[in-house]
Amino acid sequence: MNIYLSAIIHIKENSMMDAIELLKKLVIETRKEKGCIQYDLFEDHRNKGVFFIHETWESNEDLQQHQVSDHLMKFRENVASLLEKPNSVYVGNKLF
Repeated sequence: MNIYLSAIIHIKENSMMDAIELLKKLVIETRKEKGCIQYDLFEDHRNKGVFFIHETWESNEDLQQHQVSDHLMKFRENVASLLEKPNSVYVGNKLF
């Protein structure tokens, strides 16, 4: 059964360019991971500094490996000072 996630990231206005570079690296590295079906980054066109990552993983085990991957840990460390507020992460089941 696939695992679906949506993460919402709020970046400080004066940190946008740095954050985009970090997010770009995260997406590139994550797409190489075993079990990653989808890992796409979006920016809210009405709210500057609000980004969405939509993810699909083949299994919970693949997602758990992603959660402890070096590139995700490094991203979390580097983005912390750029955040306007804590990230929100939603895990769901596809209904149709």
